[in-house]
Amino acid sequence: MSFDHPDGISPFIGVAVRRYGVVSTLSSLLLGTVFGLALAAPPGPMNAIIAEESVVRGWREGFMAGLGAGVADLLFFVLASVGVVAVVERFETLQAVMIGVGGLFMLYFAYDAIRSARASFRPTDGTLPESRGFRKALVLGLSNPYQILFWLTIGTALLRPGRVDLFAQVPYVGEALAGTVIVETGSAALVGGLFVGIGIWIVAYPAALVYAERRIDSMAPVVAVLSALVLVGFGVYFLSDAAATLLG
Repeated sequence: MSFDHPDGISPFIGVAVRRYGVVSTLSSLLLGTVFGLALAAPPGPMNAIIAEESVVRGWREGFMAGLGAGVADLLFFVLASVGVVAVVERFETLQAVMIGVGGLFMLYFAYDAIRSARASFRPTDGTLPESRGFRKALVLGLSNPYQILFWLTIGTALLRPGRVDLFAQVPYVGEALAGTVIVETGSAALVGGLFVGIGIWIVAYPAALVYAERRIDSMAPVVAVLSALVLVGFGVYFLSDAAATLLG
């Protein structure tokens, strides 16, 4: 009895290839999800805004702030994929101006966080300033050149066939994690997983903060103040970076 496939391929090999394809897609999706979580989790201006909105106004507002950051990522991914934002990479002065603008926005939003901190003590009528978390995170994302450059380099590279040292790109700990996970790129599942990971973070992070805030007295103003300090720190850093480029 012959086991030959009509096309000259053993049916067992055909099944193995199909199974490998499924396993490969699932592993790419899983790795992309872990990568997205690793990118979204480190402290920074986006998480500062999400934290402030979550503990002061609730889960929905925290989620909307995270959604604003996610929408900025999605827009940059689309624009970088078609080469529209590649111009930013070519002009150092334009990058410096964007860095400066991003720094100014962060200082302004730090002031907004301080207002939220004062209101969240709730000794008066409990009225809070209007939530603008989605718009704040979206504006910060769109004015953050580092976010743009990520999608111009690593982000779009994930769709092109090749290899990438995945966790070397993670903020703060990338150097320590370099070489731990080398993945084959060119899979839509990898990029899809990245956005799944970001989605998990913007749902779970506000939920965890709201849960903690309900059990710890005066957590809301403390988190709002810490968020303001983070925004001030990044704002000053961005402005000094821009000034060094423009005046250097």
